[in-house]
Amino acid sequence: MQYIERLKDYLDKFKTYSTNMDFGDVLEIVLISVLVYYILAWMKTTRAWALLKGLVVIVGFMLFAAFMEMKTILWIGEKVLGFAVTALIIVLQPELRKALEELGNKNLLSDFTGRLPFDTRRKAGDGIISDKSINEIAKACVEMGRVRTGALIVIEREESLREYSRTGIDIDAMITSQLLINIFEKNTPLHDGAVIITGNRVSSATCYLPLTDNLTLSKNLGTRHRAAVGISEVTDSVTVIVSEQTGKISLAFEGTLTTDLDQEKLKTMIHQIVKKEPEEQQKEKQKGKLLRKGRSKAKG
Repeated sequence: MQYIERLKDYLDKFKTYSTNMDFGDVLEIVLISVLVYYILAWMKTTRAWALLKGLVVIVGFMLFAAFMEMKTILWIGEKVLGFAVTALIIVLQPELRKALEELGNKNLLSDFTGRLPFDTRRKAGDGIISDKSINEIAKACVEMGRVRTGALIVIEREESLREYSRTGIDIDAMITSQLLINIFEKNTPLHDGAVIITGNRVSSATCYLPLTDNLTLSKNLGTRHRAAVGISEVTDSVTVIVSEQTGKISLAFEGTLTTDLDQEKLKTMIHQIVKKEPEEQQKEKQKGKLLRKGRSKAKG
């Protein structure tokens, strides 16, 4: 009952609260709102977005602890807060440096043309990868697996891969199996490194990826597989690997490596991850399958 009474007191204080606002205060609120919006738009394309969601959970828990007067938890939170900000800056140092570089190189007049800051939007023509592009990737991987040509293909999802595209050579070409096979052909200038795919275009080649520190991976796996798992741990991307030693096809997503894939399994996995359907559509499809099975049994 005491918590309900305390909540009523908070509500009563809020009702009786009054303030005098002038034009400067309104302008300040608008500017802060715009700034917060642009910061969130930038964070959504970086690893900072996942950290932000974690911070929201922690802040919500601390507010709950304050409301319930959990003094020990509040004391711990107060002590941790002192170095948490410094630790957060260290963790986000690469993203913050890039944001400041882009802000310094940015033409502020371009804002009036409707562009978002930090180039958060995709290029014209980009978007969710199409079924045709998925088929071309799977076809190329199968062909390269037959002749044991190593390949490393990273498919961008929500989180931007510009940080890794910068380490390679710009391609900006439509996805075709012939192009991918030609890029990874042995003894060619572009075969070493990873190919990054954005939307329905091959964005760049010969890109460097971070290696995983996962000690549970098999010692038989080479640098390609470790790089694929590494990029999947720090981004939401999907990475396809063709082994140069065995010709087998694997897929890395969210730090997990799935091996021994054929063409159909590879296409299905990429489609399920990159082009997730709403739950309602999936339920409708399942209902349709059940109805078709029931009709076929009835006919039989």
